[in-house]
Amino acid sequence: MSERFTVSVEPGLAQDFDDFIKRKGYSNRSEAVRDLVRGALAQERLSPEQDGPCVGVLSYMYDHHERELSKRLTQTHHAHYNLTVTTLHMHLDHDMCVESVLLKGTARDVQAFAESVMARPGIRHGQLHRIPLEQAPERGPAATHGHDHGHRHEHGG
Repeated sequence: MSERFTVSVEPGLAQDFDDFIKRKGYSNRSEAVRDLVRGALAQERLSPEQDGPCVGVLSYMYDHHERELSKRLTQTHHAHYNLTVTTLHMHLDHDMCVESVLLKGTARDVQAFAESVMARPGIRHGQLHRIPLEQAPERGPAATHGHDHGHRHEHGG
């Protein structure tokens, strides 16, 4: 069930918001407001003061000829095995590579790891995208999987 509330804004802001809604493809203002509120609350959960659990995707481009860089990156990932879930590596050309790393941990640890990688000499571009994980209360069999969303997980045995 949804809770209804009213928001008043000046006409210029309302027009800018309606233009935003059209550009983003929302069908109404309520959907757009819900997404904006969720986004703001998610960003707050990623703040250093909150430091909740999150997943992150770190993508960076580097010159694999940079002295010992590939080896140092591998060592960094091994040293943070508890954060690194998986890595995708792509060769762009003879010299340049792109890696995307899926991370899972506290917002602070994921951010610190990403900054340590992106600050290395030879890393050309880097960007981290974090998504906060909500702490779900324990609820029946699905609680062992950390979620409850209408389907079952079968495990071979």
